[in-house]
Amino acid sequence: MSVEKRINELTEILNTHNHNYYVLNKSEISDYEFDQLLKELQKLEEENPLFAFTNSPTKRVGGDITKKFKTVKHRFPMLSLSNSYSKEEIEEFDTRVRKLVDGDIEYVCELKYDGVAISITYENGQLVKAITRGDGVQGEDVTANVKTIRSIPLSLKGNYPQDFDIRGEIVFPLAAFEQLNKERAEAGEALFANPRNTASGTIKMQDSTIVASRGLDCQLYQLYTEEPMFKGHFEAVKGIAEFGFKIPSINDNFIKKVNSVDKVMEFINYWNENRIDLPFEIDGIVIKVNSYYKQEELGFTAKSPRWAIAYKFKAERVSTVLEKITYQVGRTGAVTPVANLKPVQLAGTTVKRASLHNADQIEKLDIRENDTVFVEKGGEIIPKIIGVDFNARLENSLTTKYIENCPECNTELIRVEGEAQHYCPNSLGCKPQIIGRMEHFIGRKMMDVDGLGVETVTQLFEAQLVENIADLYDLTFDQVIPLERMAEKSVNNLLAGLEKSKKVPFEKVLFALGIRYVGETVAKKLAKHYKNIEALERADLDSLVAVDEIGERIAESVVDYFSNEGNRIIINRLKEAGLQFQIDESQDKQESSKLAGKSIVVSGVFEMSRNDLKKLIESHGGKNGSSISSKTDYLVRGENMGPSKLAKAEKLGVEMLSEKELLEMLRD
Repeated sequence: MSVEKRINELTEILNTHNHNYYVLNKSEISDYEFDQLLKELQKLEEENPLFAFTNSPTKRVGGDITKKFKTVKHRFPMLSLSNSYSKEEIEEFDTRVRKLVDGDIEYVCELKYDGVAISITYENGQLVKAITRGDGVQGEDVTANVKTIRSIPLSLKGNYPQDFDIRGEIVFPLAAFEQLNKERAEAGEALFANPRNTASGTIKMQDSTIVASRGLDCQLYQLYTEEPMFKGHFEAVKGIAEFGFKIPSINDNFIKKVNSVDKVMEFINYWNENRIDLPFEIDGIVIKVNSYYKQEELGFTAKSPRWAIAYKFKAERVSTVLEKITYQVGRTGAVTPVANLKPVQLAGTTVKRASLHNADQIEKLDIRENDTVFVEKGGEIIPKIIGVDFNARLENSLTTKYIENCPECNTELIRVEGEAQHYCPNSLGCKPQIIGRMEHFIGRKMMDVDGLGVETVTQLFEAQLVENIADLYDLTFDQVIPLERMAEKSVNNLLAGLEKSKKVPFEKVLFALGIRYVGETVAKKLAKHYKNIEALERADLDSLVAVDEIGERIAESVVDYFSNEGNRIIINRLKEAGLQFQIDESQDKQESSKLAGKSIVVSGVFEMSRNDLKKLIESHGGKNGSSISSKTDYLVRGENMGPSKLAKAEKLGVEMLSEKELLEMLRD
């Protein structure tokens, strides 16, 4: 047998045994026999590197040293899920779903793994890329480390798609985690706090040999393709097992398809009681609408899918002493009281501080310094105080008096009627607000300034080189180079990053300004409606409220922002620096205004994709609606359209068009 054929044969044999052992949990040969085959393959590959596969089983042992993880944009954004904590919230989710889509609803319940989210790309049956969640838009390329996880196939089998992403969670099995801590204890090293944080640190280690030795596992649960090859999520999970993936065990009740809220709660209650028996940690249950068609109908908000929700298990609770209350000022001037605690272990981490939210919360719980308080992690992430042990209260205890002046600049605080938080109105002279706005301005989703980070912004402010975001664009090489830790290359990178940011589109610049309540989605809507900053600056309260999805609170905030002369001066300076303050007409070009002012609902299955159909409507001036109402002008009706939506359109007398009729209308 030729060397090439033997390498091919060994690769196939080892891949099969890997799959049997780590995915199917069955062993057909001894560890010794497996190791002998692996050694033979390693020797042949070393002697004949031209015949070695990129995804050879020998890659499982690691060995790559990564100097720096490259940042890569996700093909399909990794959005977070909305959280719920009660049956009532699950019922509200169910009600929202049933209002937006027709027909029977099936849900898929699955475990919410407490690990590190990962997106893995396969092309032509080969693992080519593995990216961490990052900020949901882009993450870090940890491919070399992920290849060492034996439950993740390097090569696929069966009738797999040629190009797809699969999502999952990298977890640290409890047995492996305990063994690792045992070894560290014997070596006199500090113990790791919990499996989740250790998994996160491990997957980003520079040496993949160490990653391979840790025994990480991966639970894969979501398939992403350009065109669905299964009718629903549950069917897809079962289907990907045929490609060689380890899927959540249906027999062990790790995943289940149900058709009612009561059945959802049965699944939740079962795992709330039995999660202690799992070989890995979970922190809740994920509930998804099963049908891919209905998922598409439901769509997404800016942050999460409307077709899925997470149920978080009740957080662990501990008691400790609140030693002191301090106050933090954010970039918008909002003042947040903070409880400084006697350090205590909570959910695997040492907690020293917790948010007290606002004055009302302090008064409601009657929280005082030196109280013994009950602390838990909201959603097991952010520590919060949920009560006071009044039996342990000291006799000389004094009621907490909320501060009246800013702890940073001593300006008298204000509290707008109907709002919970106090604010420092000194937006242009309060240090944490100034630094906070600059940190927001340079962020990845805003101006994305390469070479400029949070520490550098603070350093520039402390050196009195910048006092606002406009000052950033006046910086020179000679000003920055004397600063500590600033070499010639880093200064040039910073200045080049600022120059590059001048090409960032208007909607991102608007978001970067940090106007209160103007988030990423609102900024896009305002930019699209007003086209340029001058028109937005002139807008009054009534015209702003008339903009789609812009409420009175947002409108008031925008008017207040532009009524401030200091803000107008900064914007004029940014204009002079060359930033984009108007929509690029070449990017926002409309084919016609034939559908201008028309609200159109698209429902059903069409020859062209629904997304392309909606883009076509917008390119001719139309607005896509999500539900039928008296304001709907047209219903574009496709195959398999829901009966209730059709009945409502007929009742309201909404004009209906087929896909062909719409296209003919736009061609005329």
